[in-house]
Amino acid sequence: MSSVSTPCHLLGMAGFSGSGKTTLLRALLPQLRAEGLRLAVIKHTHHNVEQDTPGKDSYELRHAGASQTLLAGPERSILTLESPRPQEPTLTASLAMLDTSVLDLVLVEGFRDEPVSKLEIHRPAHQKPLLCQHDRHILAVATDDPALPAPVPLLDLNQPHMITACILDWLTTGRLTVVAC
Repeated sequence: MSSVSTPCHLLGMAGFSGSGKTTLLRALLPQLRAEGLRLAVIKHTHHNVEQDTPGKDSYELRHAGASQTLLAGPERSILTLESPRPQEPTLTASLAMLDTSVLDLVLVEGFRDEPVSKLEIHRPAHQKPLLCQHDRHILAVATDDPALPAPVPLLDLNQPHMITACILDWLTTGRLTVVAC
């Protein structure tokens, strides 16, 4: 968790379910890392998640009543927070859990309505509306239709190296949202 306020660059990945947000992120992460960026991802879900295994100590301790469980290991640590009442997480609360002092960029999947810089992922075949028609925070649309009529630049969804170059440009030219975390 971040104890000191650090500027944090954000880029949201916005799109409807099934548009390819996670697939694109999986392609972009190694390319952005190869450019020397230190990255984090926040992925929002509306579903109840479980990353632990029944029978393991951490699982049993959580279910015995711990509201916060930190499984700390030499290569990976996992923090699980239990909510006494189910409620949607906020992007601000999610960012507060990261140590942004060691990050250059946080990629956010979900939190579609947050007022942060975004890349829209859109596939016309899914017959969903373009978000950029009503969201002024969308910088470009990554799509598989080069003739898509959109009010922002189009990027080829199947060319992640070009999308990586665009993200690097947005980062260096100050087009991404910066928040104090």
